[in-house]
Amino acid sequence: MRLERFFANLQKDLKVFLFLLFVICFYRAYFMAYMSEAIAPNTSMREVLLALWLGFRISLKSAGAIALLGFVFCSLPELVLPKLRLSCLRLWLGTAGSALLAVLFQARFPYYEVFHATFGREVVQGMHEDTQTIFSMLVESYALPMRFLAAVVLTTISYFLLRRLLRTETMPLPKRLSRWVAGVGLFLFIPIFFIFIRFGGSFNYEHSINWENASVIKDPFLNECILDDIQAMYRVRDFYLNMQKDGGVSFIDVSRAEEYMGFLGGNMNRREGLEASLTRTARGARLPKPKHIFIILGETYAQWPMLPEYADLHGADGIKSLIAEDRAFYTQSFMPNGTFTLVAITGLVTGLSDVGMDLNYQPKSYREVYITSMAPQFQRLGYRVEFWYGGYPEWDSIKKLSLAQEFDAFYGAPDYNAPQQNVWGTTDGHLFEALYDHLAEEEPTVHLIMTISNHPPYDIDLAAEGIDTAELESVLQGRTEHPKQLALEVGHYRYMDKMVTDFVRRTMAAYPDSIFVITGDHSIRMDPTAQPTLFEHESVPFVLYGNGVTKDILPKDAVGGHTAIVPTLIELIAPEGFSYTSIARSMTEGTKYAFNSDCWIGREAMGNIDDDRMELLTGIASLQGSLAAEREAALRKEPDVDDLYLDATIQRFEFCFELAWKLMKAVLSYEGIEVSSPRASIREGWKQGLVQEAEAWLDMLEKRKLSAHTYNEQTAQMIYVVVKGKYFAMLATFDENVAARL
Repeated sequence: MRLERFFANLQKDLKVFLFLLFVICFYRAYFMAYMSEAIAPNTSMREVLLALWLGFRISLKSAGAIALLGFVFCSLPELVLPKLRLSCLRLWLGTAGSALLAVLFQARFPYYEVFHATFGREVVQGMHEDTQTIFSMLVESYALPMRFLAAVVLTTISYFLLRRLLRTETMPLPKRLSRWVAGVGLFLFIPIFFIFIRFGGSFNYEHSINWENASVIKDPFLNECILDDIQAMYRVRDFYLNMQKDGGVSFIDVSRAEEYMGFLGGNMNRREGLEASLTRTARGARLPKPKHIFIILGETYAQWPMLPEYADLHGADGIKSLIAEDRAFYTQSFMPNGTFTLVAITGLVTGLSDVGMDLNYQPKSYREVYITSMAPQFQRLGYRVEFWYGGYPEWDSIKKLSLAQEFDAFYGAPDYNAPQQNVWGTTDGHLFEALYDHLAEEEPTVHLIMTISNHPPYDIDLAAEGIDTAELESVLQGRTEHPKQLALEVGHYRYMDKMVTDFVRRTMAAYPDSIFVITGDHSIRMDPTAQPTLFEHESVPFVLYGNGVTKDILPKDAVGGHTAIVPTLIELIAPEGFSYTSIARSMTEGTKYAFNSDCWIGREAMGNIDDDRMELLTGIASLQGSLAAEREAALRKEPDVDDLYLDATIQRFEFCFELAWKLMKAVLSYEGIEVSSPRASIREGWKQGLVQEAEAWLDMLEKRKLSAHTYNEQTAQMIYVVVKGKYFAMLATFDENVAARL
């Protein structure tokens, strides 16, 4: 009797498992259909079906994990204690699992719209945000009440369906089987079944599927759809645990640190320590020393509204007018420190890159000043250093952090008696007005400024500011699935842009010896389409403006990121011999690459850190607007000797580079070091002495990708010159190194 009952309970557990698996797969399919605009146009139906199949496999684990609760807390106890009646508990455990799935399903939509991913490290970083502020934003901007109501409705439906399913008859234990055979069979089946589920439809780890290896499709959206919400939260768990280890970073020995330092273009000084290794010497001022320096971090000051294809939105007319002046320098090859406002701020305040440490929550940040921190270095140049913020000082302990890192003062909205606009603080207009009024009383001062108006809940009275969102909406019709929402966002971007540029012009008129750096904290949240390019989704502008600035004040091919701003300003204004510490090199040196934890950027291309995906930079006229015309012209043109020689050289370069990195991979494998990609091969090859110039080899990799993706004649000429002048010798040296090694 006991065995029969256990067999029936197993069937009920299986029903819960199948029900939850259906729910997860249904949610995935619905999400894919609803967000279908995010699927790349060239994506085949085969890839869509593959995503569904892989999603089904990985969801076996999610459904199995929840159903396991019923087995552990219902089936097993009733086997041991037959008098127990726990079927009701199984129903409620299954319903609780359904409720969790419903809540996460509702949260997935706004989360993906902002971050273009399912739940990830942003959840961990958001754990430290002000709870009240986050809650208010969710209510006002992301329809939290309606989404919660929808989750309740879905959970209720799931409860009644699951209850009905559990009340259906179960199969009796076959009578022809002896109890001993039946018992052995059941207890063999159970571990086999759970192993199969554990490995996502496989019986070993080698052929299993998990969140680390599920991204096998070219389309990023489909790759994110493969992960169900349970698996995505499991990914969040891994991120969280990794952040807790050693303060969020992995420590390495001195020799490895020396290698990495050399790879980044620095020198590890073992005798004198890290500070000496990061110490740089200014080469002499290039600008008259300004009295006022302004570093403006615009909230979501994305770069894409500045591109020609979005000119009819007039979102960035202000900053573009500044760039057009002779006293402005602009580069589009610029990266934020990360995907959050706080990461941008901490990067500038401390000079440290984002490595998942959450510096505002590190006790060390309040005990001592980092050697790369911004304030002490400008103070040695004779400046007072202030932080001006449109929000509240308590947000993420940003006032406490900046003062601990020796900022002379912090001004938040309450400090200058600005009226409250929303949960985040006051308007950009009130922020800049308060700062301008303060300038007359100032000694030489560096100002770090953070705006907030271009942030949900998007409640600025745009009509009062002369911004017609209805007109914007009409312009956006047919470009996006949500023209009204994007019009509201572009309207707030336009407001921010106007406030920033009005302040710059007003201040320059009154204080002509001023210098401005204008950039954005991040780009995510406001995308022009459902399928933005990597550049549109990630990049922010860099504008240097003011007294003495010229179009050639920095190299035209300069590339940078947030942590390069301070060393660049120091190199521009500091006397020769002035020493400072910085992880990033100054943009005056003509840096070729910049990167954060997610992406890298060069002058002509941009790509993901974790793989070899790359795209040509949007907005470069020679690589975008005339690309089709150049291709057609190339096809029509009669070839001559020079053309054939150039084309053949580039083609041979492509062959040689492919052979080179694969040979490098083979040599490393022979020596017991496994790598999989060209980038990883170059990095490890440099460490093992196979190549001497890691940065030059990475540049060669970029040029190889460019040669395969562009038909632009100017780019081809550039690649041809560098192949003959540099890469040929590098490949020859590599060949000699391999021959000597083997």
